[in-house]
Amino acid sequence: MTTITNTPIRPEMTMEEILAVAPAAQRALFQRYHVGGCSACGFQPTDTLAQVCKDHNILDVGEVIRTIAIAQEMDAKLQVEPREVKRWIDAGEDFTFLDVRSPEEIRAARIAEAEPLDFDAPDRYMSLPHGRKIVFHCQSGERSLDVAAYFKGHGFERVYSMRGGLDAWTREVESEKTGTREVESGANSAREIGKRETR
Repeated sequence: MTTITNTPIRPEMTMEEILAVAPAAQRALFQRYHVGGCSACGFQPTDTLAQVCKDHNILDVGEVIRTIAIAQEMDAKLQVEPREVKRWIDAGEDFTFLDVRSPEEIRAARIAEAEPLDFDAPDRYMSLPHGRKIVFHCQSGERSLDVAAYFKGHGFERVYSMRGGLDAWTREVESEKTGTREVESGANSAREIGKRETR
């Protein structure tokens, strides 16, 4: 058995169970075995890993488990927390922050410091120094992880996907800023009341 986080992956586990503890399994199975990318090569959440391997003539289930484990480890290394990205921004670090969402999504809500990724000009990004720090984000962290993995596969050494995407940024970063403003506002109100009472 191979362990991913604290949960062992076993052949009798369903794909739903595996994806819950190792989301990278979806991409790993498609990239390595072309499993799960379309209706013809897909699987059901209730299918066991052993059944998926049998259906696709994959003989070595243990190798599939190892492939999932490696992919999950790689994904973990590619991810960075929203608060860490905020610290880099506040510290004035020089890095490229790219939003990989659609123009419609960006118009609805965006992170001010993030630049929309121009999918029509890939050379603009591929020509960046391979040692440059690049952070990608999307809405939930899934699409940006795919993009980060793509860049990593093309030799970029310091690429990251912001874990949880804009959703996590809103919960963890924007909520902190709102909380700080509320605390400051409350403190100012208390001071003002105190001044009135002493007059």
